[in-house]
Amino acid sequence: MAVNCDMSRRASSTVSVDSRPSKRIKIQVMSSESPNSEDNTQKILRHPLGVKPSGNAYTSSRNSKSSAGCLARLPDELLMHLLEYLGAEELGILGQTCMFLYAFCHSDELWRSLFVEKPPKGFSWKGSWRSTYLNLDSEHCAKVRCETVFSDVLHRPFFCAHAPLRQYSESIPKANEIPRLFNLSEEEYAAQWASQPFILTAPVKRWPIFGSWTTESLLRDFGCVSFRAESVDWPLSAYVSYMHNQSDESPLYLFDRSFASKMSLSQDSYLPPPCFGPDLFDCLGSCRPDNRWLIIGPARSGSTFHKDPNATSAWNGVLTGSKYWIMFPSSPTLPPPPGVIVSDDGSEVTSPLSIAEYLLNFHEIARATPGCKEGICRAGEVLHVPSGWFHLVLNLEESIAVTQNFVPPRRLVEVMKFLRDSPDQVSGFQEDVTDPYGLFVERLRECHPQLLDEAIQKLERNDGGRARWETITKGNAEHESEGDFTFGFGDDEDNIP
Repeated sequence: MAVNCDMSRRASSTVSVDSRPSKRIKIQVMSSESPNSEDNTQKILRHPLGVKPSGNAYTSSRNSKSSAGCLARLPDELLMHLLEYLGAEELGILGQTCMFLYAFCHSDELWRSLFVEKPPKGFSWKGSWRSTYLNLDSEHCAKVRCETVFSDVLHRPFFCAHAPLRQYSESIPKANEIPRLFNLSEEEYAAQWASQPFILTAPVKRWPIFGSWTTESLLRDFGCVSFRAESVDWPLSAYVSYMHNQSDESPLYLFDRSFASKMSLSQDSYLPPPCFGPDLFDCLGSCRPDNRWLIIGPARSGSTFHKDPNATSAWNGVLTGSKYWIMFPSSPTLPPPPGVIVSDDGSEVTSPLSIAEYLLNFHEIARATPGCKEGICRAGEVLHVPSGWFHLVLNLEESIAVTQNFVPPRRLVEVMKFLRDSPDQVSGFQEDVTDPYGLFVERLRECHPQLLDEAIQKLERNDGGRARWETITKGNAEHESEGDFTFGFGDDEDNIP
């Protein structure tokens, strides 16, 4: 599974407060003596500043928001949005004016944005974005108790960051289980499995890097090498320090596309499972779009619902740890997963901003939705993501994985149709590639002429089918307006999820 987007807010960075799914998280604040425990499914820590959900204001004799002057008139969502325009100095000054604004100006999401925009040079991770940005050790950070601050905007990220999530990967209904297979032949994959998710339990265990790559070994060999972690480039040593000492709602996810050259990997360090056959994008040579990534992340990290770029398929091989997957097929006739909104042209996928928020709000509904597939991919296993499938991925523990996107012959039509019909959504190609579809067709003509001819015939049947249907249903076009509704059927064989 490769994600070709700025994952700092996952695939939903353009979501406004008003466009989120309206269902609210039911918050019950409890105390716990075991911090950040995934095993404790009943209790979570109290907010470090004592902030409480907004509903508690109804039973309190005091509300610190009244001390915020004219800013008290603003909804908390709007106030937080305005604070995003302030710099570090302004946040520090404003946070000294009253308890309510102190709590808001200490929101780590604000400081994370400041850090990403202009990372301090030579920083060392201090346990939070604010402390790291200001280079403050924990013992030097003031902690004013804000027991009379009531705000869902402040409490929700904390609640989501500490609510147990492992339970959502348990008790998977039999009908939802992603099939687990020892291995497949190339013929079996093409005939039966190219359009279905599945987990292979054998191929990754044969990789030379399996068993030798751990967080410790990578830190020892590549600690000074910079890797891409969402929107920042950090030395691996800095990222591992962050990974082991953070409490983010959406932990920073290392997702590097240039790892092979940075680590001087030989071609046989790991090999795609043979069953997937040839990757037709290989015919593009150096012009092919980004296709492989190293993924490292702590427990609770991952990616919210998305589809892989350019209608490609993907495989994700887990080297350490384990990942929970929940997946849905997609087609023009199927709705998106519960809680997910897709724009009319399919270019934008909107969902809750964090994995935890989605699972807390929508997991029960999603699990009961027809077409839902779930599974856990463990160390030494590889999961197949078919072209066009929505998927959400949650790391159940600290994990290392390698993933690649590819174009199997069985899904060539989908990729060609995407490149041809959605040029504004094509991604990952170099800037000098101005016509990805034309280039792909040209190279296929050289390398796989028979496959190209078959794919073009299917595309023409699809296009012709639409034209014939419009003629039958609309009659004489001269008597119809251009805005009339039309629809058509594609090749049934190629639309089976």
